[in-house]
Amino acid sequence: MGQSSRTPPKVAVLMGGPSAEREVSLSSGKPCAAALRDEGYEVVEVDAGRDLAAVLIDLKPDVVLNCLHGRWGEDGCVQGLLEWLRIPYSHSGVLASALAMDKQRSKEVYAAAGLPVVPSVIAPAAEVRARHVMTPPYVVKPNNEGSSVGVYLVHEDSNGPPQLSADMPEMVMVEAFAPGRELTTTVMGDRALTVTDILTDGWYDYDAKYKPGGSRHVVPADLPPKIFDLCMEYALRAHKALGCRGVSRTDFRWDESKGADGLILLETNTQPGMTATSLSPEQAQVCGISFGQLCAWMVEDASCHR
Repeated sequence: MGQSSRTPPKVAVLMGGPSAEREVSLSSGKPCAAALRDEGYEVVEVDAGRDLAAVLIDLKPDVVLNCLHGRWGEDGCVQGLLEWLRIPYSHSGVLASALAMDKQRSKEVYAAAGLPVVPSVIAPAAEVRARHVMTPPYVVKPNNEGSSVGVYLVHEDSNGPPQLSADMPEMVMVEAFAPGRELTTTVMGDRALTVTDILTDGWYDYDAKYKPGGSRHVVPADLPPKIFDLCMEYALRAHKALGCRGVSRTDFRWDESKGADGLILLETNTQPGMTATSLSPEQAQVCGISFGQLCAWMVEDASCHR
Protein backbone atom coordinates (compact mmCIF):
# COMPACT_ATOMS: atom_id res chain seq x y z
CA MET A 1 0.00 0.00 0.00
CA GLY A 2 3.03 2.29 -0.08
CA GLN A 3 2.88 3.01 3.63
CA SER A 4 6.55 3.99 3.90
CA SER A 5 6.00 7.47 2.41
CA ARG A 6 3.78 8.55 5.32
CA THR A 7 3.06 7.77 8.92
CA PRO A 8 0.83 4.68 8.92
CA PRO A 9 -2.68 5.36 10.21
CA LYS A 10 -3.55 4.04 13.64
CA VAL A 11 -6.34 1.50 13.08
CA ALA A 12 -8.65 0.32 15.84
CA VAL A 13 -10.07 -3.09 14.86
CA LEU A 14 -13.41 -3.52 16.63
CA MET A 15 -14.32 -7.12 17.42
CA GLY A 16 -16.10 -9.30 19.94
CA GLY A 17 -18.86 -7.24 21.46
CA PRO A 18 -21.96 -8.40 23.36
CA SER A 19 -24.04 -9.93 20.53
CA ALA A 20 -24.89 -13.58 19.90
CA GLU A 21 -22.17 -13.53 17.24
CA ARG A 22 -19.34 -12.54 19.57
CA GLU A 23 -17.15 -15.58 18.82
CA VAL A 24 -17.51 -15.18 15.05
CA SER A 25 -16.60 -11.51 15.39
CA LEU A 26 -13.43 -12.38 17.31
CA SER A 27 -12.57 -14.90 14.59
CA SER A 28 -13.02 -12.14 12.00
CA GLY A 29 -11.19 -9.40 13.84
CA LYS A 30 -7.98 -11.18 14.79
CA PRO A 31 -6.88 -12.18 11.24
CA CYS A 32 -7.81 -8.70 10.00
CA ALA A 33 -5.63 -7.11 12.68
CA ALA A 34 -2.72 -9.43 11.79
CA ALA A 35 -3.11 -8.71 8.07
CA LEU A 36 -3.15 -4.95 8.62
CA ARG A 37 0.04 -5.15 10.68
CA ASP A 38 1.64 -7.04 7.81
CA GLU A 39 0.48 -4.24 5.49
CA GLY A 40 2.30 -1.68 7.63
CA TYR A 41 -0.49 -0.22 9.72
CA GLU A 42 -0.37 0.53 13.44
CA VAL A 43 -3.14 -1.67 14.84
CA VAL A 44 -4.98 -1.78 18.16
CA GLU A 45 -7.42 -4.64 18.80
CA VAL A 46 -10.52 -3.51 20.68
CA ASP A 47 -13.00 -5.94 22.24
CA ALA A 48 -16.07 -3.71 22.16
CA GLY A 49 -17.79 -3.33 25.54
CA ARG A 50 -20.11 -0.78 27.11
CA ASP A 51 -17.13 1.51 27.63
CA LEU A 52 -16.37 1.61 23.89
CA ALA A 53 -16.80 5.38 23.57
CA ALA A 54 -14.34 6.04 26.42
CA VAL A 55 -11.86 3.50 25.02
CA LEU A 56 -11.91 5.11 21.57
CA ILE A 57 -11.61 8.64 22.98
CA ASP A 58 -8.54 7.45 24.90
CA LEU A 59 -6.99 5.57 21.96
CA LYS A 60 -7.57 8.35 19.40
CA PRO A 61 -7.43 6.05 16.35
CA ASP A 62 -7.26 7.56 12.87
CA VAL A 63 -9.72 4.98 11.57
CA VAL A 64 -11.88 2.08 12.75
CA LEU A 65 -12.11 -1.27 10.95
CA ASN A 66 -15.46 -2.62 12.11
CA CYS A 67 -15.32 -6.41 12.48
CA LEU A 68 -18.34 -6.63 14.78
CA HIS A 69 -21.20 -8.96 13.81
CA GLY A 70 -24.80 -9.02 14.94
CA ARG A 71 -26.71 -6.51 17.05
CA TRP A 72 -25.07 -3.25 18.14
CA GLY A 73 -22.11 -3.71 15.78
CA GLU A 74 -24.00 -4.33 12.56
CA ASP A 75 -27.35 -2.59 13.03
CA GLY A 76 -26.37 1.08 13.01
CA CYS A 77 -25.64 1.45 16.74
CA VAL A 78 -21.84 1.49 16.68
CA GLN A 79 -21.95 3.37 13.38
CA GLY A 80 -23.88 6.16 15.13
CA LEU A 81 -21.32 6.20 17.93
CA LEU A 82 -18.47 6.51 15.43
CA GLU A 83 -20.28 9.34 13.61
CA TRP A 84 -20.73 11.10 16.97
CA LEU A 85 -17.02 10.70 17.76
CA ARG A 86 -16.07 11.74 14.18
CA ILE A 87 -13.88 8.66 13.67
CA PRO A 88 -13.79 7.40 10.06
CA TYR A 89 -15.00 3.79 9.87
CA SER A 90 -15.40 0.94 7.41
CA HIS A 91 -18.46 -0.70 5.88
CA SER A 92 -21.95 0.79 5.79
CA GLY A 93 -23.32 3.79 7.66
CA VAL A 94 -26.14 4.12 10.17
CA LEU A 95 -29.17 3.89 7.88
CA ALA A 96 -27.92 1.15 5.53
CA SER A 97 -26.72 -0.94 8.48
CA ALA A 98 -30.06 -0.65 10.28
CA LEU A 99 -32.03 -1.38 7.11
CA ALA A 100 -30.00 -4.43 6.10
CA MET A 101 -30.11 -5.87 9.61
CA ASP A 102 -33.91 -5.70 9.62
CA LYS A 103 -34.72 -8.51 7.18
CA GLN A 104 -38.34 -7.49 6.60
CA ARG A 105 -37.57 -3.84 5.89
CA SER A 106 -34.64 -4.72 3.63
CA LYS A 107 -36.96 -7.00 1.65
CA GLU A 108 -39.35 -4.09 1.23
CA VAL A 109 -36.45 -2.02 -0.16
CA TYR A 110 -35.53 -4.87 -2.55
CA ALA A 111 -39.11 -5.16 -3.77
CA ALA A 112 -39.33 -1.39 -4.33
CA ALA A 113 -36.12 -1.65 -6.38
CA GLY A 114 -37.65 -4.42 -8.51
CA LEU A 115 -35.56 -7.20 -6.98
CA PRO A 116 -37.08 -10.69 -6.48
CA VAL A 117 -38.02 -11.83 -2.95
CA VAL A 118 -40.32 -14.48 -1.44
CA PRO A 119 -43.36 -13.71 0.76
CA SER A 120 -42.77 -13.29 4.50
CA VAL A 121 -44.51 -12.01 7.61
CA ILE A 122 -43.45 -10.82 11.05
CA ALA A 123 -45.34 -12.73 13.76
CA PRO A 124 -45.20 -13.25 17.53
CA ALA A 125 -43.02 -16.26 18.41
CA ALA A 126 -45.82 -17.52 20.67
CA GLU A 127 -48.20 -17.62 17.71
CA VAL A 128 -45.59 -19.36 15.52
CA ARG A 129 -45.18 -22.04 18.21
CA ALA A 130 -48.96 -22.50 18.41
CA ARG A 131 -49.94 -22.84 14.74
CA HIS A 132 -48.71 -22.69 11.16
CA VAL A 133 -48.86 -18.99 10.32
CA MET A 134 -47.91 -19.87 6.74
CA THR A 135 -48.46 -22.99 4.66
CA PRO A 136 -45.34 -25.21 4.94
CA PRO A 137 -42.61 -25.37 3.81
CA TYR A 138 -41.41 -22.20 5.47
CA VAL A 139 -38.46 -20.85 7.45
CA VAL A 140 -38.57 -19.12 10.85
CA LYS A 141 -35.72 -16.83 11.91
CA PRO A 142 -35.04 -13.75 14.02
CA ASN A 143 -35.74 -10.60 12.05
CA ASN A 144 -32.55 -8.88 13.18
CA GLU A 145 -29.81 -11.42 13.86
CA GLY A 146 -27.33 -12.81 11.35
CA SER A 147 -25.13 -15.88 10.91
CA SER A 148 -28.10 -18.28 10.83
CA VAL A 149 -28.62 -17.93 14.58
CA GLY A 150 -31.94 -19.58 15.44
CA VAL A 151 -33.10 -20.61 11.97
CA TYR A 152 -35.87 -23.24 11.75
CA LEU A 153 -36.95 -25.03 8.57
CA VAL A 154 -40.53 -26.35 8.72
CA HIS A 155 -40.97 -29.09 6.12
CA GLU A 156 -44.02 -29.68 3.96
CA ASP A 157 -44.86 -32.89 5.83
CA SER A 158 -44.27 -31.36 9.27
CA ASN A 159 -46.51 -32.73 12.05
CA GLY A 160 -46.98 -29.34 13.61
CA PRO A 161 -45.54 -25.85 14.13
CA PRO A 162 -41.87 -25.46 15.13
CA GLN A 163 -40.80 -25.71 18.76
CA LEU A 164 -38.82 -22.49 18.86
CA SER A 165 -36.21 -22.19 21.59
CA ALA A 166 -36.86 -19.90 24.54
CA ASP A 167 -34.13 -17.48 23.47
CA MET A 168 -35.86 -16.58 20.20
CA PRO A 169 -37.08 -12.95 20.16
CA GLU A 170 -40.74 -12.16 20.81
CA MET A 171 -41.30 -11.29 17.15
CA VAL A 172 -39.85 -13.48 14.38
CA MET A 173 -39.84 -13.61 10.59
CA VAL A 174 -41.75 -16.41 8.88
CA GLU A 175 -40.67 -16.72 5.26
CA ALA A 176 -41.79 -19.00 2.44
CA PHE A 177 -39.06 -21.60 1.88
CA ALA A 178 -37.10 -20.98 -1.31
CA PRO A 179 -35.72 -24.27 -2.62
CA GLY A 180 -32.55 -24.59 -4.66
CA ARG A 181 -28.88 -23.75 -4.61
CA GLU A 182 -27.31 -21.35 -2.12
CA LEU A 183 -25.42 -18.60 -3.97
CA THR A 184 -23.71 -15.46 -2.75
CA THR A 185 -21.99 -12.41 -4.24
CA THR A 186 -19.70 -9.86 -2.59
CA VAL A 187 -19.74 -6.19 -3.54
CA MET A 188 -16.59 -4.17 -2.93
CA GLY A 189 -17.21 -0.47 -3.44
CA ASP A 190 -19.01 -0.25 -6.77
CA ARG A 191 -17.89 -3.65 -8.06
CA ALA A 192 -19.48 -7.09 -7.72
CA LEU A 193 -16.64 -9.60 -7.30
CA THR A 194 -17.91 -13.05 -8.29
CA VAL A 195 -20.48 -15.72 -7.35
CA THR A 196 -19.97 -18.62 -4.94
CA ASP A 197 -22.07 -21.80 -4.95
CA ILE A 198 -22.29 -23.06 -1.34
CA LEU A 199 -22.62 -26.83 -1.09
CA THR A 200 -23.65 -28.47 2.18
CA ASP A 201 -25.01 -31.88 3.13
CA GLY A 202 -27.92 -30.24 4.93
CA TRP A 203 -29.11 -26.79 5.99
CA TYR A 204 -26.59 -23.93 5.61
CA ASP A 205 -26.61 -23.18 9.32
CA TYR A 206 -24.16 -21.69 11.83
CA ASP A 207 -21.93 -24.80 11.87
CA ALA A 208 -21.90 -25.06 8.08
CA LYS A 209 -20.79 -21.44 7.89
CA TYR A 210 -18.11 -21.41 10.55
CA LYS A 211 -16.77 -24.91 11.18
CA PRO A 212 -13.99 -26.20 8.90
CA GLY A 213 -15.49 -28.64 6.42
CA GLY A 214 -19.02 -27.47 7.26
CA SER A 215 -19.57 -26.42 3.67
CA ARG A 216 -17.79 -26.51 0.31
CA HIS A 217 -17.49 -23.42 -1.80
CA VAL A 218 -17.39 -23.53 -5.60
CA VAL A 219 -15.96 -20.18 -6.67
CA PRO A 220 -16.49 -18.94 -9.29
CA ALA A 221 -19.79 -20.82 -9.29
CA ASP A 222 -20.48 -23.17 -12.20
CA LEU A 223 -23.71 -21.54 -13.38
CA PRO A 224 -25.42 -20.63 -16.65
CA PRO A 225 -23.96 -17.24 -17.68
CA LYS A 226 -27.37 -15.55 -17.36
CA ILE A 227 -27.77 -16.66 -13.71
CA PHE A 228 -24.18 -15.73 -12.86
CA ASP A 229 -24.66 -12.27 -14.39
CA LEU A 230 -27.99 -11.79 -12.60
CA CYS A 231 -26.37 -12.56 -9.22
CA MET A 232 -23.71 -9.94 -9.95
CA GLU A 233 -26.31 -7.40 -11.08
CA TYR A 234 -28.75 -8.06 -8.24
CA ALA A 235 -26.04 -7.89 -5.56
CA LEU A 236 -24.88 -4.50 -6.82
CA ARG A 237 -28.46 -3.23 -7.07
CA ALA A 238 -29.22 -4.45 -3.53
CA HIS A 239 -26.02 -2.78 -2.23
CA LYS A 240 -27.05 0.52 -3.83
CA ALA A 241 -30.76 0.30 -2.94
CA LEU A 242 -29.94 -0.15 0.76
CA GLY A 243 -27.27 2.56 0.58
CA CYS A 244 -24.42 0.24 1.55
CA ARG A 245 -20.79 1.33 1.50
CA GLY A 246 -17.49 -0.57 1.50
CA VAL A 247 -17.94 -4.34 1.41
CA SER A 248 -21.30 -6.13 1.52
CA ARG A 249 -22.45 -9.65 0.58
CA THR A 250 -25.85 -10.62 -0.78
CA ASP A 251 -27.20 -14.17 -0.47
CA PHE A 252 -29.48 -15.86 -2.99
CA ARG A 253 -31.44 -19.03 -3.57
CA TRP A 254 -31.74 -20.39 -7.11
CA ASP A 255 -34.34 -22.98 -8.15
CA GLU A 256 -32.81 -24.38 -11.35
CA SER A 257 -36.16 -25.70 -12.57
CA LYS A 258 -37.46 -22.13 -12.96
CA GLY A 259 -34.48 -20.61 -14.75
CA ALA A 260 -34.02 -16.87 -14.13
CA ASP A 261 -37.43 -16.73 -12.38
CA GLY A 262 -36.06 -19.13 -9.75
CA LEU A 263 -33.41 -16.66 -8.47
CA ILE A 264 -34.43 -14.76 -5.31
CA LEU A 265 -32.64 -12.53 -2.80
CA LEU A 266 -32.49 -13.67 0.81
CA GLU A 267 -30.58 -10.87 2.53
CA THR A 268 -27.62 -8.50 2.37
CA ASN A 269 -24.88 -8.71 5.01
CA THR A 270 -23.20 -5.35 5.64
CA GLN A 271 -20.46 -6.90 7.80
CA PRO A 272 -19.47 -10.09 5.94
CA GLY A 273 -17.40 -12.57 7.90
CA MET A 274 -13.62 -12.32 7.61
CA THR A 275 -12.73 -15.71 9.11
CA ALA A 276 -10.58 -18.41 7.51
CA THR A 277 -13.68 -20.05 6.00
CA SER A 278 -15.49 -16.84 5.05
CA LEU A 279 -16.95 -16.22 1.63
CA SER A 280 -15.98 -12.60 0.90
CA PRO A 281 -12.20 -12.96 1.41
CA GLU A 282 -12.34 -16.10 -0.73
CA GLN A 283 -14.11 -14.21 -3.52
CA ALA A 284 -11.58 -11.38 -3.31
CA GLN A 285 -8.74 -13.91 -3.57
CA VAL A 286 -10.25 -15.35 -6.77
CA CYS A 287 -10.31 -11.79 -8.16
CA GLY A 288 -6.59 -11.35 -7.40
CA ILE A 289 -7.09 -9.36 -4.17
CA SER A 290 -5.14 -10.81 -1.25
CA PHE A 291 -6.56 -10.88 2.27
CA GLY A 292 -4.14 -8.13 3.30
CA GLN A 293 -5.10 -6.00 0.29
CA LEU A 294 -8.79 -6.45 1.10
CA CYS A 295 -8.28 -5.34 4.71
CA ALA A 296 -6.15 -2.39 3.59
CA TRP A 297 -8.78 -1.37 1.03
CA MET A 298 -11.46 -1.32 3.75
CA VAL A 299 -9.26 0.91 5.90
CA GLU A 300 -8.47 3.29 3.03
CA ASP A 301 -12.17 3.39 2.08
CA ALA A 302 -13.23 4.36 5.61
CA SER A 303 -14.96 7.68 6.26
CA CYS A 304 -17.67 9.40 8.23
CA HIS A 305 -21.04 10.40 6.67
CA ARG A 306 -21.44 6.90 5.20
